[in-house]
Amino acid sequence: VIERPKVIYNEKTKKYVMWMHIDTEDYKYARAGVAYSDRPEGPYIFLGSLRPNGQMSRDQTLFKDTDGKAYQICSSENNETMYINELTDDYLKPSGVYKRIFIGLSREAPAMVKHNQKYYILSSGCTGWDPNPAAYGVADNIMGDYRIIENPCRGPEADKTYYAQSTFILPVQGRENEYIALFDQWNKTNLEDSRYIWLPMHFENDRMIIEWKNE
Repeated sequence: VIERPKVIYNEKTKKYVMWMHIDTEDYKYARAGVAYSDRPEGPYIFLGSLRPNGQMSRDQTLFKDTDGKAYQICSSENNETMYINELTDDYLKPSGVYKRIFIGLSREAPAMVKHNQKYYILSSGCTGWDPNPAAYGVADNIMGDYRIIENPCRGPEADKTYYAQSTFILPVQGRENEYIALFDQWNKTNLEDSRYIWLPMHFENDRMIIEWKNE
């Protein structure tokens, strides 16, 4: 099982680095895979898989900060807690610095963004392939204590996160306060046929807002 691949560019090594969730069909393997390439579209050289800082890694994302440091954020400890794992300068392995967040809250599907010098993590509850209301956490420091805020979604089926689950937040280049929230729309009867939803996201008084758009 390979899920939630994410790619970021490393200016120092001139490589595109991919991290992904690698698992067995019973989801007991709980590891992160790492690969790199000279081009975003590949081909990628697979380096292997690991448990970052010796801990489980299931739903995961990558985040590259404005200072060039990168982090892998993942559901861990049987999905009960989330980890923010700082990466080495080449982005290929954990540095050993990490932070446990959302302890005991059973959050998954992380997606991180930085806005007005605050760090936001959008996430989902743990209800298998069935939808639930999203929520996000906010902290002043990436390794800080995140306080949970209510569902940022607005519009039809917002209480079910539009029958989808967060996976990444993409800043719109050249525009302030404009982002694209990316969601996985799982087809639980045929997972390989799952699709995506992309929606505009912005902030009002430092509160995350995601609004449904038909197109």
